Amino acid sequence: MLRNSFIATLTFAVIHVLPALGENTTMTNNLKVLVSSNDFPESGLEVLRKHFTVLQSRFIHFGEEGITENKEELLNLIPGCSGLVWVSHHPITKELLDKAGPSLKVVATASAGYNHCNLDELKARGIKLANTPNVLSPAVAEIAVGLILGAARRFTENLDQVRRGEWEIGFNKVLGQDVRGSTVGIVGLGGIGQAVVKRLAGFEVGKFVYTGHREKPEGKALGAEFVSLDQLLAQSDFIVLAVPLTSETKHMINSTTLAKMKKNAILVNVGRGDLVDQDALYDALKNHQIYAAGLDVTTPEPLPKDHKLLTLPNIFILPHIGSATVRTRSDMGVLAANNVVNALSGKPLITPVLE
Repeated sequence: MLRNSFIATLTFAVIHVLPALGENTTMTNNLKVLVSSNDFPESGLEVLRKHFTVLQSRFIHFGEEGITENKEELLNLIPGCSGLVWVSHHPITKELLDKAGPSLKVVATASAGYNHCNLDELKARGIKLANTPNVLSPAVAEIAVGLILGAARRFTENLDQVRRGEWEIGFNKVLGQDVRGSTVGIVGLGGIGQAVVKRLAGFEVGKFVYTGHREKPEGKALGAEFVSLDQLLAQSDFIVLAVPLTSETKHMINSTTLAKMKKNAILVNVGRGDLVDQDALYDALKNHQIYAAGLDVTTPEPLPKDHKLLTLPNIFILPHIGSATVRTRSDMGVLAANNVVNALSGKPLITPVLE
């Protein structure tokens, strides 16, 4: 009798518990997450597929394709989606958010910057926003170092010599600037700025200075001195821009700030193109008001092949490849995916911008 009672109780528990578990799994899988581009890393997709029904655009979400075929597909796919993974340099439009409707709870941008994410609209609709900082800092810092070397050692001119097969041979030909013994100024000592200082430490830099809203304990640990922006501009041989684009930082490098730099100064931008007034930069470089510039970011992107900056010999430009390594892009994809998982399972965002 006791044994029969035990079996009956166990059977009752299995019958009632298993459907409940199944229902929870089905509820999770029924949540839809839209990935905006066809080139999102597989590592990130694997994370999302474990939890949700994943919809993904068939098109790349960059350049002309991103504002034609991709745009129309996203408008068709987003209704009813609970999460959106934004893999693009194009802005999130009000039209897209209207199409998403009230079901959209979270946007995860696969980027450190989020100026393209329409913060006002997301905040007004109560939609959470996450980004992918820190995981890309090492890779972007490596590009910053590359731009420093490329601009200082006149890579644009020297590569042109190689392509033409006409080398300027001589003891005093195409001489560059030394990093050794220089003063390097970091505008924005966040994750990227700190990673730049760490990587340049082996170059025998004479002094590191930085500026920002406040002095940071990390600066002291790295041996970097906190100064005002004006002091940094006046002292630095190399100036590295590593701040996000905001209303405060837009065109922070302009004719006025360029005039405060040393004649041998080299400007490096790994933040966003609009940190720099490019017309003012063109004039400063053309007139040899500053020595050179190295840019991984421009306005617009891609920079037109006939843009006047590309006519200058003292500028070294890369096509926004700061985070473009296999490992970094995979890490960004996984972090973006896990932010969506957390948001839709009631957990805090890992890297929140809006909560």
